[in-house]
Amino acid sequence: MTVHTHSRFSGIYPMLYALFDKKGRLDREGMRGQVKAMLRANVHGLAILGLASEGNKLSSAERQTFMEWVAEDCGGAVPLAVTVAEPNIEAQIDFARAAAGCGASWIILQAPPVRGIGELDLLRFFAAVAEKSDLPVGIQSAPEYLGSGLSNSGLKALVKRQPNVTIIKLETSAIGVSRLIEDTDGAVDVFSGRAGIDLIECLRAGAAGAIPGAETADVLAKIFNHFRSGHPRDMERAGELYRDVLPLLVFLMESIDNFLVYGKRLFAQRLGIEEVEARPPCGSATDFGMASMSRHARLLASLR
Repeated sequence: MTVHTHSRFSGIYPMLYALFDKKGRLDREGMRGQVKAMLRANVHGLAILGLASEGNKLSSAERQTFMEWVAEDCGGAVPLAVTVAEPNIEAQIDFARAAAGCGASWIILQAPPVRGIGELDLLRFFAAVAEKSDLPVGIQSAPEYLGSGLSNSGLKALVKRQPNVTIIKLETSAIGVSRLIEDTDGAVDVFSGRAGIDLIECLRAGAAGAIPGAETADVLAKIFNHFRSGHPRDMERAGELYRDVLPLLVFLMESIDNFLVYGKRLFAQRLGIEEVEARPPCGSATDFGMASMSRHARLLASLR
């Protein structure tokens, strides 16, 4: 199935989890198992080092290691999108170059961790990084999670200024997806987020795909494929799968912390990993929360 986009990228790109061993270090075998599971699930690409990857809790060395391991294990089987979230322009340029050197297909720029940054300054920041990138560039627009972001008019100005900015990762509703596509004159490919909530409506609005977590990526990839086929029976099947998984997605996306606490545990259960933890600071799982997660996820099969 071919979906024509500006960037050539589309589909479901799960944001991989950072899996740690009992000493709190990145777990090499766990990470390899995660990549292989996603490839078996026939996802359309992989994404790393965003909020679900706990990229903001990893050291620079850990981020580099995470990227190198995933690139090695993916081996070019599907496109790889790397989030770049370093705190200044020079560091983002350096990490973007490292991503290209590892074989990344595109990068996703996050706003620097500076509260109250003005839109003009943020536009200049992204433009300076994008100008030095040899890869297609995406922008994560998630001010509610990151503290700052560009307006639709700001994103339109950035795309006009930097032609290699062709993708926007948008953490909003299908209405927001539709409005962004309209406000940018259809010049960008929009990937929705929020764990896949509103996936079908976002696709109806013109989204190129979604960047959810890894815990339901197999189901979401099937939904995407069925929906994009356009055949009435496939469209109906997409709706059935979406209705089955939606209560779980709503449960997970109560907050980013809730997503990390329960989404990562759900993924581990499906992959047969005995114990996983989000890196502190984070919330704690409760007996009620775990029971709710299991109840919502009862229809999901093993990822092994």
